[in-house]
Amino acid sequence: MTVEIPGWKHTYSGKVRDLYRPADEADTRMLVVASDRVSAFDHVLSPGIPGKGELLTTLSLWWFDQLAGADGGTPVPNHLTGEPAPDEVAGRAMIVRSLDMLPIECVVRGYLTGSGWAEYRAEGTVCGIALPEGLQDGDRLPEPIYTPAFKAPMGEHDENISFERSVELVGAERAAQLRDASLEIYHRAAATAEAHGLILADTKFEFGLDGDGVLRLADEVLTSDSSRYWDAEAWRTGTTPTERMASFDKQIVRNWLAANWDKQGTPPALPTEIVERTVARYRELLAQLTD
Repeated sequence: MTVEIPGWKHTYSGKVRDLYRPADEADTRMLVVASDRVSAFDHVLSPGIPGKGELLTTLSLWWFDQLAGADGGTPVPNHLTGEPAPDEVAGRAMIVRSLDMLPIECVVRGYLTGSGWAEYRAEGTVCGIALPEGLQDGDRLPEPIYTPAFKAPMGEHDENISFERSVELVGAERAAQLRDASLEIYHRAAATAEAHGLILADTKFEFGLDGDGVLRLADEVLTSDSSRYWDAEAWRTGTTPTERMASFDKQIVRNWLAANWDKQGTPPALPTEIVERTVARYRELLAQLTD
């Protein structure tokens, strides 16, 4: 259910976010509201995760501030206007400038896991990039790798693509700019996470161009919905993949759903215990990073 916000009109709802535009059509700003909805396997699940929208927005805003120079690095331009969100959605919304979004999801992987681990076992590669032999699930890669994806039309899966394909989509100069910016941001964020006892295993970024052609970091950034975070001590001392890679995201939801649903028809309702464990992990990540 969307919220009525004076001066703004609701224009779109995705799986987990709602988009508003000003009632004044000459105003090009947007209001992005993070809901408490949770999705997995391309389905919005019930019930939502109480407080999720506010927790992820708080984390995203903290990271935008770090990358704007608070971490001591070169400021990364972003899409925020700096204005406070309306009272009706305070704490879970951002007012942003309208950008010409680029059709590439910029994925950076610093560790071997997930779909990358499955491909590595079969082919010795991740997104076509050859890796050394002998790596195990959860191992750190020799160097972070950039594995872009093509942002598919609504309702379809994003498609992993080669760097060469990204050049075809946006041109050589822009493709290199996206790759270099993504790797730089990952290195900075991973160092920040490490200083707080966390591992940033992988993440994805989205970028757009403003009216002056400036590349700006957009959407959410380095949240537990767009990134994998692990506890560094557990990763060092764990003896199984489950112990080493206990994540601070909705993996609890995915695991429960995979064990209790055959992916046919409507997904079952999430048990209260799963909801509570998931929100606890979101809160724990935010506290550990921003303390």
